Amino acid sequence: MVVNKVKLQPLLVTYDKVSFIIDLRGLLLTLYIHPMVITKRGLVLGTTAVALSTVAVTGAGIRLSQSQAFIENEPKTLVDEVWQIVNHQYVDTNFNGLNWQQVRREYLARSYSSKEESYDAIRAMLERLGDPYTRFMNPEEFKNMQIDTSGELTGVGIQIAKDEETDRLIVISPIEDTPAFEAGILAKDIITKIDGTDTKGMDVNEAVKLIRGKPGTRVTLTIQREGGARDYEITRARIKIHPVRASVEDTSIGTVGYIRLTQFSGQASREMRDAIRDLEQKEVVGYILDLRSNPGGLLYSSIDIARMWLEEGTIVSTVDRGGERERKWANKNALTDKPLVILVDGGSASASEILSGALQDNGRAILVGTQTFGKGLVQSVRPLGDGSGLAVTIAKYLTPNGRDINKEGIPPDIIVELEESQRKKLQSDRSLIGTLEDPQFSKALEALGREVRAQRAASEQAVKE
Repeated sequence: MVVNKVKLQPLLVTYDKVSFIIDLRGLLLTLYIHPMVITKRGLVLGTTAVALSTVAVTGAGIRLSQSQAFIENEPKTLVDEVWQIVNHQYVDTNFNGLNWQQVRREYLARSYSSKEESYDAIRAMLERLGDPYTRFMNPEEFKNMQIDTSGELTGVGIQIAKDEETDRLIVISPIEDTPAFEAGILAKDIITKIDGTDTKGMDVNEAVKLIRGKPGTRVTLTIQREGGARDYEITRARIKIHPVRASVEDTSIGTVGYIRLTQFSGQASREMRDAIRDLEQKEVVGYILDLRSNPGGLLYSSIDIARMWLEEGTIVSTVDRGGERERKWANKNALTDKPLVILVDGGSASASEILSGALQDNGRAILVGTQTFGKGLVQSVRPLGDGSGLAVTIAKYLTPNGRDINKEGIPPDIIVELEESQRKKLQSDRSLIGTLEDPQFSKALEALGREVRAQRAASEQAVKE
């Protein structure tokens, strides 16, 4: 038997959404499907969606593995390699109620005449864990996970994940100013068909192949939404994304700084820092940070940005199968202490939930909008002996108060639901987002006004004393 010594190199992936993103970023494939993203600095969040484009990510956090291993050139050896990784790293030591040792005996007792047969067996084995984010990628799929920190994507501009209840693909969020967004795709939409192919039971990797394509070509997504199903024909394009947009709004309480963050990509921290400093020079009285439809991205980006708003306190903790592994803190370098209101919705996932949860738990910000998506898992992504790859859920994220983000999401302090007519109006005219014509923004402005007045009153009282 020939044994080849193979050095496993760390894979740099880009969610959520996504470095995309997706994550998931996250699960980021771009579509911008965001399930997971891997970058030079290691951790990435995504909604564990996959960004359908040339980038893959989103969306949960990703941790790079670096090791050496002896790999036998046999299909059965690959099956056992995957089993061993899951056995030693998977976050759930109960393995979804399975006798994991028995599972190994079952799959090693089989005969495999080709790699393709072993690939099918591995996917079936992992499916029994009931975790859509622990997944196998054949060499071609694994190769498609590549570094992308430029923010330029090719695809239709949506983040997707596997919906466990329907066994179909669910849209985490469309990315603003992309073909999918302009076509009217919404967060929580269910994709039932891709160019006529039923998505029931379809793997996210398979969906990526069907949705991704050359710029200028078209793909038809059949979307199930309240009220029925309809087809959306979308033209693929190269997408240049600037994650931060900032502006000022003159109001009765003074000048307010509005910052919209669309994803936690490699340049998001720098752009956010520049935006805050610029708005501070303009002497704004407070801020509205818009994280709506932000599927996540890089973990370190969310931590960097949290430190810009939070002077002290815990930001997030990581819990693996052995308990708490790591905790991230503010570093007393906040750029501002002025009142802050954060806008969130069902498309706010992963890194968005870490940031909003941290600022909410520390009493630094008020959240306005609707419940966030609920994606807070960490994946380890590593190459296998034959060039294929494996993503394994190894940990989960908790907010400073110990709340489990995954599946639960972050509830807003002030709930503001958009009516369908209001949603369509904002989607058809994006210039209205972040204005008084935007009902959620309008409510956030009211909440910010109360905070600004309270802070002024406290300052005046302090002077008198």
